Amino acid sequence: MNSSVNQGSKSYNSISVIGAGAWGTAIAATLSKNQNEIGLWAKEPEVVKSINERNENNVFLKGVSLSPRIKAYSNFNFLDKSDLIFLVTPAQYLRATLENIKDQIKINTPIVLCSKGVEIGSLKLMSEVTKDILPQNPIAILSGPSFAVDVALNLPTALTLACKDYDIGKIIAETINSAEFRIYQSQDVVGAQIGGAAKNIIAIASGIVFGKKLGDSARSALITRGYSEISRLAVAMGGEARTLTGLSGMGDLILTCNSQTSRNFTLGVNLGKGKSIEEATNGLKSIAEGMFSTKAIIKLAENYKVAMPITDSINKLINNQSDIDTIIKELLSRPIKEEA
Repeated sequence: MNSSVNQGSKSYNSISVIGAGAWGTAIAATLSKNQNEIGLWAKEPEVVKSINERNENNVFLKGVSLSPRIKAYSNFNFLDKSDLIFLVTPAQYLRATLENIKDQIKINTPIVLCSKGVEIGSLKLMSEVTKDILPQNPIAILSGPSFAVDVALNLPTALTLACKDYDIGKIIAETINSAEFRIYQSQDVVGAQIGGAAKNIIAIASGIVFGKKLGDSARSALITRGYSEISRLAVAMGGEARTLTGLSGMGDLILTCNSQTSRNFTLGVNLGKGKSIEEATNGLKSIAEGMFSTKAIIKLAENYKVAMPITDSINKLINNQSDIDTIIKELLSRPIKEEA
């Protein structure tokens, strides 16, 4: 199959999803509404078997019926037929995944990145990591307030699709958009990625406030100041401030900081209740990306000379450089200054 878009229909006709965790499965589910078949790669053999034999991902999205149009694979051979690929692997595994699939992907096939994070070793955004491996493939970012179970159950959701190439972004948006899966276009791939990565850290902090029963007023103040931190970093890195006021910024932050469906918020709640990192992460089926992003985000903040006191505090906590009570005392005793 030609790897480029079908210009006559102005849509992509062979879509594949890499990563069959809850979010990857949910994306496959919503895409299957408008496609004859969706190829979905899963690392776990039991997930492949569950999807193909029972139309259910009983490991990561148990109880949600999936379309028989979703075909699960344990290898990457099916990718050479794809004209649009969604990558939904954890952020720290993106590079390794790309190395494994690069020979199966045609040069013009757009890659939609759905992982939210910053690579720890290189401090690169997911788009930059992808460019290292697939320098000529168009890249888009899908981000915004969305829980996997809501999307899989076809509940209304709105997301940002950021792509520097406006025309390619428009065709991707038109291909995946539906009444329940509303897509808004952007060309700000930096702002969309920083909003998605950094909000996970603020969600951990929000969970801590909730777990320690410090009150809704304190949590609201923390989320607001956290939003300011995220915006400062995004703008310093070349993103647009207005992007952070939208779905991939404020929208994602509000959702993630206020629901125990969020892995990062739940991690924070457990920490706020006095559990250790090991105890707090026990029982989480999926990775709380904020745990891994903190070190990278705070290094980026240092490089760009951006003050991020909440993010810095969570980084110290996760890396056992401080404790919750000390962190709260330090944040409350910060000097008075003008709100900007």
